[in-house]
Amino acid sequence: MSYIVIDYLMRPTLRQLEYIVTVARLGRFGLAAETLNVSQPSLSAQIAEAERELGARLFERSRASVQPTATGTEVIRRAQNILREVEDLRAAVSGGVPFGGRLRLGVLPSIGPYLLPRVVAAIHRAQPDLRVIVREESTQHLEQGLTAGRLDLIISTPEDHPNTRQTRLFNEKLWVAVARDDPLSQATGPVRAESLSGRIFLTLDRRHRLSRIVYALASDCGGIVSDEYEGTSLDSIRLMAASGAGIAIMPELYAMQHKDRKTEVAIRPLAIAAANRNISLLQRASDSDPTGLDLISGALLSEVKSLGLS
Repeated sequence: MSYIVIDYLMRPTLRQLEYIVTVARLGRFGLAAETLNVSQPSLSAQIAEAERELGARLFERSRASVQPTATGTEVIRRAQNILREVEDLRAAVSGGVPFGGRLRLGVLPSIGPYLLPRVVAAIHRAQPDLRVIVREESTQHLEQGLTAGRLDLIISTPEDHPNTRQTRLFNEKLWVAVARDDPLSQATGPVRAESLSGRIFLTLDRRHRLSRIVYALASDCGGIVSDEYEGTSLDSIRLMAASGAGIAIMPELYAMQHKDRKTEVAIRPLAIAAANRNISLLQRASDSDPTGLDLISGALLSEVKSLGLS
């Protein structure tokens, strides 16, 4: 009688794949070791063993940083997929909690506080054991986080994330905020392009899609984007507009929070064709639809409808 001996020990191991992905995400062995709660020598040894098993060098190391090799980039991508599949497997056998019990959701800071509170509450009611971890980041950092596997899903402007699967949420119009003594504050209707000629526009820094939209609007209207001030938040831009430093361009969700308040600015809608942006729920193109995606998109679309967006 003959026997076939099967080695059930997968190499590299899942733990080693987790180490590889974490080092790639953080770019430093020391920081990765701290995040993983292991010693740096142990982390280095495990990755060296994985490299021996795979027969390829995965990282180029320097004093300043760690960069994946060409082979390492492919290994990291596949490792991210394997780890996500394992999370889905665990969810399937542990009561069906989606995203392995933890959804890492990235969102634009100009969207998150005004769209997500009731969405997160609805998700919690439907899946009490699912933790929703929200990260507010710039467009650029959302792209990096989704690509690296640091984020499971993101809510952002779809044109900035071409290699994704996209669920459209809504089209958001843009508004203008001006100081109370500004001539534009004397009316309440939509503001047209000719009224903005020669004006100074205020916006976020250039890592944000909103900044690029504002630059295009300024060009179309004959205005100028301020080279003396770049805001880090919509609140800071609004306050600068209140001081008379320029006009602030605001997304609709934010503007709706302030338009009926007796604040230091007057807020009016823009009647300009390009004064809008599309917002979508995005996932990696290489991913199959994760368990729970319908729950997340459904909660978001329900909130969008309640807010009167389309």
